[in-house]
Amino acid sequence: MAETHVLFVEDDDVIREATQLALERVGFTVTAVPDGLLGLEAFRADRPDIALLDVMVPGLDGVSLCRRIRDESTVPVIMLSARADAIDVVLGLEAGADDYVTKPFDGAVLVARIRAVLRRFGHATGASGETGDEEEQDGALVFGDVEIDTEGMEVRRAGEPVGLTPTEMRLLLEFSAAPGTVLSRDKLLERVWEYGWGGDTRVVDVHVQRLRTKIGQDRIETVRGFGYKLKA
Repeated sequence: MAETHVLFVEDDDVIREATQLALERVGFTVTAVPDGLLGLEAFRADRPDIALLDVMVPGLDGVSLCRRIRDESTVPVIMLSARADAIDVVLGLEAGADDYVTKPFDGAVLVARIRAVLRRFGHATGASGETGDEEEQDGALVFGDVEIDTEGMEVRRAGEPVGLTPTEMRLLLEFSAAPGTVLSRDKLLERVWEYGWGGDTRVVDVHVQRLRTKIGQDRIETVRGFGYKLKA
């Protein structure tokens, strides 16, 4: 099996070198660069399996780099931030990041988060729960003008293909497995992001909003104080 290739963009020499060694020690291949422009070059040249991007790097900041990567690829992206600042977190997620980790971080925690994201991307299927009153046509789930091919992992809206990242697909599959059922943010964190402990629910909120822009703002309903549900 080929080793997982990680692109790591971090301008702090000590953090960059220590993290690279920690990732290589558990079997990852790592390309580590100190700024965003070099990160974009490395991404295009190497096509890594996952990108770790520090928010505050010179040349091209991490959020802008994430947007550039997302314009070209659905490769998973984890943002690294020196502070759990709401603006940093939300900007990174809105740019297309799948998750974020706050510095300073424990190497084992970072490895666990990387592996969780990679599992999600390698297995964008398996939403749990029973199906409800949705229509099923030729093996696809249909909700209004949204059609989900759960075998081909494709989504269409009004007949047109919808480009979802694997995280967005997993989120949609969780909703479609139980249409009309309210799913709490904590439950979605557990099922989609594999958080076995309390996580930052902003990750869920931003991804739901991104999903809404792609499948229709009124397709996923907010149930205040409880969570979200897919309209059957």
